Amino acid sequence: MENNSLIIMVGGASSRMKRSLKERDEQVMRNIPHKSLIPVGKQGRPFLYYLVLNAVEAGYNKLFLITSPDNGAFQQLIDQDVLPAGLEVFLAVQSVPKGRTKPLGTADALQQCLDQYPVLKRTTFTVCNGDNLYSVGALMDLRKERKAPHALISYGSSGFEYSEERISKFAVMDISSDGFLKEIIEKPNVEDVPKYKDALGELRVSMNIFSFSGEEIYPYLKNCPLDPQRDEKELPKAVANLVAEESQSVLCMPRSEHIPDLTDANDIQLFKNLE
Repeated sequence: MENNSLIIMVGGASSRMKRSLKERDEQVMRNIPHKSLIPVGKQGRPFLYYLVLNAVEAGYNKLFLITSPDNGAFQQLIDQDVLPAGLEVFLAVQSVPKGRTKPLGTADALQQCLDQYPVLKRTTFTVCNGDNLYSVGALMDLRKERKAPHALISYGSSGFEYSEERISKFAVMDISSDGFLKEIIEKPNVEDVPKYKDALGELRVSMNIFSFSGEEIYPYLKNCPLDPQRDEKELPKAVANLVAEESQSVLCMPRSEHIPDLTDANDIQLFKNLE
């Protein structure tokens, strides 16, 4: 089971980021279609550069970027060799279905990527968000040999530097005693949170970084139902359906560390010291 491919979702700009940037600097977002392209650090490189740099150090050699149809900015990154060397880079486009005004969600994004690059259906790969700076260690963990077809990183919330309010908006996990995912709970009720703590009293959180067997996850992406509130096919729901049918299919790999991310404009300053 060789995992050399990383898929990063960079499909659209966050409305929250757009609102907060507009309040601070209307120019910043004018030509930036996604948060991952916001310039950060001492060199003003796109945020995506640093995530890709970690992927190279973790041993990945193929990168798939899932974009919206308006992906000229990402094509420019590739053409101008802005991203770190060491990866073959491919663009997958998440098209908006006829009759809709917005994309169909993250499960659909991954399905469209696998449809456009069928080789992924025959391999194991890692998939993550484009606005979180996952560590080299986390990316390496998902490349390790394992018996389960799928895996995800289960983060101990005590390792985060976020406020309790922000952590309360993350998805928590119910994990079996032998380390397999039982359930992902999106935005649980506050009174229910304690029951999801593990034997060490740690709350385990999903930050949307997974490794999948393409062949085995594909049917769950294709058959993922629409979320009634968001009207989208969400990847966590596809995973929930998977573990409901195959109880020992998703291995939880524990880590305890902070994950810098770009949620709103105030987060940009957190990356000012990146080289």
